[in-house]
Amino acid sequence: MSFEKLQESLKAHGQEHLIRFWPELSDNERAQLSNEILKLNLTEINEIFRRANETTKIIQEKLDDDLKPIPQTHYESVPNLTSEKVIEYENIGLKEISEGRVGVLLLAGGQATRLGFGHPKGMYDVGLPSKKTLFQIQAERIVRIQEMAAQKYGKQGKITWYIMTSEHTMAPTKEFFKNHDYFGLCEEDIVYFEQGRLPCFDFDGKIILDEKYHLSSAPDGNGGLYRALKTQGVLNDIDRRNVKHLHAHSVDNILIKVADPVFIGYCKSKNADCAAKVVQKSAPSEAVGVVCRVNGHYKVVEYSEMTEEATNRRNTDGRLTFSAGNICNHYFSSEFLSKICDFESKLKLHVAKKKIPYVNENGVRQKPTEPNGIKMEKFIFDVFEFADNFICLEVARDVEFSALKNADSAKKDCPSTAREDLLRLHRKYIREAGGEIADNIDVEISPLLSYGGENLEDLVKGEVFAITPFHLHSIRESATNGVNGKH
Repeated sequence: MSFEKLQESLKAHGQEHLIRFWPELSDNERAQLSNEILKLNLTEINEIFRRANETTKIIQEKLDDDLKPIPQTHYESVPNLTSEKVIEYENIGLKEISEGRVGVLLLAGGQATRLGFGHPKGMYDVGLPSKKTLFQIQAERIVRIQEMAAQKYGKQGKITWYIMTSEHTMAPTKEFFKNHDYFGLCEEDIVYFEQGRLPCFDFDGKIILDEKYHLSSAPDGNGGLYRALKTQGVLNDIDRRNVKHLHAHSVDNILIKVADPVFIGYCKSKNADCAAKVVQKSAPSEAVGVVCRVNGHYKVVEYSEMTEEATNRRNTDGRLTFSAGNICNHYFSSEFLSKICDFESKLKLHVAKKKIPYVNENGVRQKPTEPNGIKMEKFIFDVFEFADNFICLEVARDVEFSALKNADSAKKDCPSTAREDLLRLHRKYIREAGGEIADNIDVEISPLLSYGGENLEDLVKGEVFAITPFHLHSIRESATNGVNGKH
């Protein structure tokens, strides 16, 4: 596009400032800037800013009367289910896996900057005896659950792993998987796609220049999943493979039960189109969003949006009324995903005022000391309200949720807590299978050996575990890095 055409288009949308340094740019810089501008739908971008700006002007009243917990008809708790009911759900899920009708949507765009890592978070090693990364742990859980489904139903169904990266994590993620032979999975069953970005604006709706030839932008949030699924052909791939159930989760939960057959079976048996796994809030003050109903719609209400009275309200049995803590662990039917991706533009925009580097009128890059603009993102859970049949499944926190977000200095949601939570769970599995182990003994169980505590009795019953660290692994694995091991 010629400079004149570019100028004309930008002027029509009030963004002509983006080319004010054009005479000073090299040919390569002009090409970069032009390409970035042409990728934008300026009409849509301006509308996004208008909607976001309107949202910030709305004073959201905290009306307790509008807030209701999830009704019991739409809520079950795994710890309270009979073993027969758990097995029933699990068998339904394993059947779907054996038929190749299950996929996993992994949210893996983060670069682990808070961890001081600077690489895709899935490549992080929390210091387990095996030195396995988050990606490897999750890949091996997929391998194991595929085997369990095949053993149960005699059919070798494949789980398709859809991995959403970011612009910066796509290449290193793909290279990491290739260098590790896809951790035992088939290359064709792993589909990578990229999270989108949105421009950053000043408070007047002008797109910010990060450099004279480069627009400022930020990831569009985990709710950008829906647009990415459609624009990058993932929905077509889901349809082509006849995948009917998608388990979506973030990469940073070290205890995640990937493609959990109990969750899949529960959702299929209830004919759900959308669902959330939740954990009980640990205390009224825990800063976690709560899944509930607002004006008849299912939503996640952030801790900061609830009144103190609602936060502390309890039922007659003493349980918190609003206790369904959101852990970014969701189910979608493929049909629901197709529907929601057609009107994802209606999703709520979440706005954050930020200190955004910019180029001043003299072309000098500045780092502001006060917020000077806004970043916008969408959240994955904002589709709940559009579901015809939304349900919740409560799971035990110590079995299924331990987030990795911070460096060890935070002493919460950090490598040390993630490692200890996993090792504590594995000690529990060993005791349940008849082994003896003290709390100070670190034994890691390979996901290739056991997905969730099964398949251990022959190995550990009557055994006393006294050596630490120890890696209990399957026969296909060998002990590495000099760690004690057994198969």
